[in-house]
Amino acid sequence: MIYLDHAATTPIPQAVADTMCNVLLNQYANPSAQYKAGLDMGAQVKQWRETVAAALDCPPGRLFFTSCGTEGDAWAVRAACWHNRRLGRHIVTTAVEHSAVLESCKQMREEGYEISCVPPRPDGSIAADAVLSAVRPDTALVSVMLVNNELGNRYPVEEIAQGLRERNPETLLHTDAVQGFLKVPFSARTSGADFVTVSAHKIGGPKGIGVLYIGERVKNPRPLLPGGGQESGLRSGTEATAQIAGFAKAAELRTANLSGAIAHMADIRAYAVEKLSEIPDLQIISPNRDFAPHILAAALTGWPSQNIVNDLSAQGVCVSAGSACHKGKPSHVVKALNLPKRVRESVIRLSFGYETSRADIDAAADALRRHHDQRFPML
Repeated sequence: MIYLDHAATTPIPQAVADTMCNVLLNQYANPSAQYKAGLDMGAQVKQWRETVAAALDCPPGRLFFTSCGTEGDAWAVRAACWHNRRLGRHIVTTAVEHSAVLESCKQMREEGYEISCVPPRPDGSIAADAVLSAVRPDTALVSVMLVNNELGNRYPVEEIAQGLRERNPETLLHTDAVQGFLKVPFSARTSGADFVTVSAHKIGGPKGIGVLYIGERVKNPRPLLPGGGQESGLRSGTEATAQIAGFAKAAELRTANLSGAIAHMADIRAYAVEKLSEIPDLQIISPNRDFAPHILAAALTGWPSQNIVNDLSAQGVCVSAGSACHKGKPSHVVKALNLPKRVRESVIRLSFGYETSRADIDAAADALRRHHDQRFPML
């Protein structure tokens, strides 16, 4: 199998699986238990939190484990609105955010909030000025993702944070960094974001675990889950210790040679652009600057994207028709680009990992060429 869907999820290295298995079999005590095994596990969770915090470059005490990126996004939106409930009922986001953010904003609209969605440029990029110009004195939250999960654009989070401090210092900033974490240089500490969402399964960790960073400006965050007091009382419930251990191990492995891994993925992406550009009727959608190194969007104009995905799958090549969360439905991200219909409905996404080789790209290009040569366009 040629796996080119790392933006959907990533394979787990053996070392991560071994770490999790050891916790499941041998370190199963509840971290809240007060006997030695429980106290030892509590100390382990503290250590794993420190490992993930180091990878995100933030204080461990401001990092809270969640079940996934979607939960972190939803928590951030609600916590920010609660924190700034006296400032106003206005949210600024973009039209190309992950559904986890947009659906959370939709819920806030039903509760009386006004939502301003900034459209992208034709190449999928978002200008900091466009976001800042939408900010008003009553803006409680700005939410802009770090890397677009379908197009690969990197958005100017740091520039937006600086502009907010000058324009409306009380407005809080959230960034969904799920696709950017350990894929592009990023520091929660220096980004200026008040909330940062991350997920483990995008970096070789297990599904079912993520983190939300909550910055120092949010003094008393509203708890997501009341209960037994875990996660500093903000997200109660017994810690998912095996998943946390796997997350920490994955972060440790990914940070060991981060610059080399990023350079490798950038080389793979450039090679993919070169090889795919040789295919008739294929158009590269993703930009050539300000992009993440692991995502490439393209359109085989006239051929329906789901048909391409199905045919390539039959040839042993895994690509996607946009975000896995859409399950084959038209993507709001691609729609926002205002592409011609025959292009818009032909977009596919290739996404790469540390393990992806040029041979994988050759196989994908060959499969796409066969699809083009053996199938008639239907759009």
